[in-house]
Amino acid sequence: MGSVCGKDQQVSPRELEERVQAERIDQRIRRETKADKDVPKKLLLLGAGESGKSTIFKQIKVLFQEGFADGERINYKTVIYANVFQSMKILLDGLQEFAQSDQEKYTLKASNKAIGEELAEVGGRSELPLLTQDYAKKLELLWKDPAVQAAYARGSELQLPTCTEYFCNNLQRLSQIDYVPSQEDVLFARVRTSGIVETTFRPGRSDLYKLYDVGGQRNERKKWIHLFEGVTAVIFCAALSEYDQTLSEDENTNRMVEARDLFDWVLKQSCFKETSFLLFLNKFDLFEQKIHKVPLSVCEWFSDYKPVSTGRAEVSHAYQYVEKKFREVFHKNTNAGNVRRVFQVYRTTAVDKTLVEKTFNLVDEALTRELLSRGGFI
Repeated sequence: MGSVCGKDQQVSPRELEERVQAERIDQRIRRETKADKDVPKKLLLLGAGESGKSTIFKQIKVLFQEGFADGERINYKTVIYANVFQSMKILLDGLQEFAQSDQEKYTLKASNKAIGEELAEVGGRSELPLLTQDYAKKLELLWKDPAVQAAYARGSELQLPTCTEYFCNNLQRLSQIDYVPSQEDVLFARVRTSGIVETTFRPGRSDLYKLYDVGGQRNERKKWIHLFEGVTAVIFCAALSEYDQTLSEDENTNRMVEARDLFDWVLKQSCFKETSFLLFLNKFDLFEQKIHKVPLSVCEWFSDYKPVSTGRAEVSHAYQYVEKKFREVFHKNTNAGNVRRVFQVYRTTAVDKTLVEKTFNLVDEALTRELLSRGGFI
């Protein structure tokens, strides 16, 4: 059989020139791609407080670096113990509030009342104790008390950390003398980000990225501005499950409304006029559990939402509605002819290692395509 590239094949001067040009372009792409891999691309991780930004940041260390070393994980013990004691204190305070309208439902069993008083006092201390096995047993008794479980069901009214259930279901393990937090424990540990933290990582054999995480509370946002220049892409986190919750720093403001307003403000910044935006609709696992119990329309931004189904279909429909609302905010702030300002939406659960890894691989693919397009290669 003959080859299409055999000696007898005639190649026109035009075809020859096209081949030469194509080879030059390929060589240039290979050269610049190789060079670009060693120059970090700047990603800015923004979002309101409690949106899961810091958990995403920690997942990067677990997925694309060496994870948390033993010494780092040991340092998280005090954070985890504080999460446990403070979460129980919030629940016990919630019981007192809720008991005003339904005393029977929100009153501890008689055998647990003394324990409740003790742990309410402990949880209010400025310096919290170690989680001993004795404390773990008392915390378990309270956690299993019907009144505490009833208060937990209304946790969105109490500024209750999302790590509460995870840690309260692992109290015996956490209280072992030789306990060293696992990588997963570190991911669930809740500590408020203050200031700016950064890390450099490379997903697989791809480009090098430098990721910046900054505190999301209102008093932290003044520190964002000087990071806005030279950004490859903004990753904006919004917690799907918080549509029925208010801010910890302002209990008159709905968290989802705050996320919308903050997203709108960031999009308006002149230095981001052509910057790509990657929206992480986070805490999907909690959203999936909540949507069947709490209507999406309790959030004023979603007041026109109408459920159309039940089960998985309703979860999907509600998610698509929220995504659509954020897309409207993006398009309102982006000129129709601005093709350089790429917008991608990703459904995420920050504590889900597999999902976050898949998401960042997709992010890397999207940004690589965009940069090649800007360079005129595709």
